[in-house]
Amino acid sequence: MTRGRASVPRSRDTVARWIALTTMVSMLTLLALNELFSVLAGAWARPPLMETGLMDKAAAVTRIIDSVPAGQRHEIARAASDTGFSVQWLLSHEEARLPVIDDPEFSEGSAFLQEQLGRPDARIEAYEPGDWPADDPARRYVVIIELTDHSWVIFSVTSRSWGLGEWARNLIIIGLILLSTLIVALIATRHLATPLERFAEGARRFGVDFRAPPIPVVGPFEIRQAILAFNAMQAQLKHFVQDRTQMLAAISHDLRAPLTRMRLRGEFIEDAEQQSRLFRDVDEMQAMVNAALEFFRDEARLEHATAFDLAELLHTVVDDFRDAGTAVSFGGAQRFVYVGRPIGIKRALTNLIDNAAKYGSEPGVRLKTYADCVEIRIVDRGPGIAPHYQEQVFAPFFRIEGSRNKNTGGVGLGLSAARATVLEHGGTLVLRNRRGGGLEVRVSLPLN
Repeated sequence: MTRGRASVPRSRDTVARWIALTTMVSMLTLLALNELFSVLAGAWARPPLMETGLMDKAAAVTRIIDSVPAGQRHEIARAASDTGFSVQWLLSHEEARLPVIDDPEFSEGSAFLQEQLGRPDARIEAYEPGDWPADDPARRYVVIIELTDHSWVIFSVTSRSWGLGEWARNLIIIGLILLSTLIVALIATRHLATPLERFAEGARRFGVDFRAPPIPVVGPFEIRQAILAFNAMQAQLKHFVQDRTQMLAAISHDLRAPLTRMRLRGEFIEDAEQQSRLFRDVDEMQAMVNAALEFFRDEARLEHATAFDLAELLHTVVDDFRDAGTAVSFGGAQRFVYVGRPIGIKRALTNLIDNAAKYGSEPGVRLKTYADCVEIRIVDRGPGIAPHYQEQVFAPFFRIEGSRNKNTGGVGLGLSAARATVLEHGGTLVLRNRRGGGLEVRVSLPLN
């Protein structure tokens, strides 16, 4: 594990750096979107002067005012004005009270107006709302044109607003904040969550499949370190379980030789009663050794997880018992796909149903499905198990004297093997006595 840590150089890809980067990018994205919105909204609210429709009106009204006597010009200007378009005739330029700017010349529209007026030398100035001071409420579009007698006619159009109230604009800004934060957060969390999801999936896969491969080392530095630690622990567990299994299997195998010798020597015992007792002990020990070897060499534990129909598997087990002359009832879902090791689960359920048939009566199986798990209940009508024994019976070779003892045929490994299989699938196996007599074995398997 130390070598594994040394093999992964300290990089800049850490969770802390990603959190800081997410915060910074969120703020920059917010500023960019806000600026973009302001530019777009500003362009919509304040179009270029040539697009306001002011030019055509100004040319027509200017020709009319320039062609009438001075006494009629005020009336004509007033008549040409409306709520959104203002026309005034001024004797001098100073009366217009226009802002002072560096270049009031209107090069783009001047040629158009001069052509419409038929006066190539006409002086024309133009002003936009941005030319006025920011705190001036009279900010507007203005075009001022000099007449042939050196008087002036001024045209003005009010600046278009956003078309939205203050609350609406604030809501748009808040929406932009949430949108930018959400986009960046989704990208960042996806980068962080994907390795964690793979980590969790690998851990679940190892719980179901003992031979599952190591988890790929990807993601930020801290997550990679956690994955390396988990992979090292997984390798150590595999090595420990394999060593323990081989050792216990070897011990169980080596016990066969002295048992065989004991049986041969027992043939020379003349006392028939003592000989019978010795043979019973030898047979019992032989059964325990055989059961231990089968338990330790259980190839079902090396089985790969796969999708199968759990309800159909239960039907198969129940039919096998019925064919053997044991009536077992079944109730629940008729079809349910589960991902696990079907051989191991079938063997565990067979042991549990066999116990219900041996030690009780009216054995039955119930299958119930939930959103997060599937539950299998094996029930019987019998003496049950005393509460203080309901946990001890899962210990290897533990047997209850009385109704559930060695005379009925087992050596005390059935429940241990069944619970081991259920635990390897991430589930639980519990016992409880039923009202009216009998035992209920409840197997709960999670849905990945």
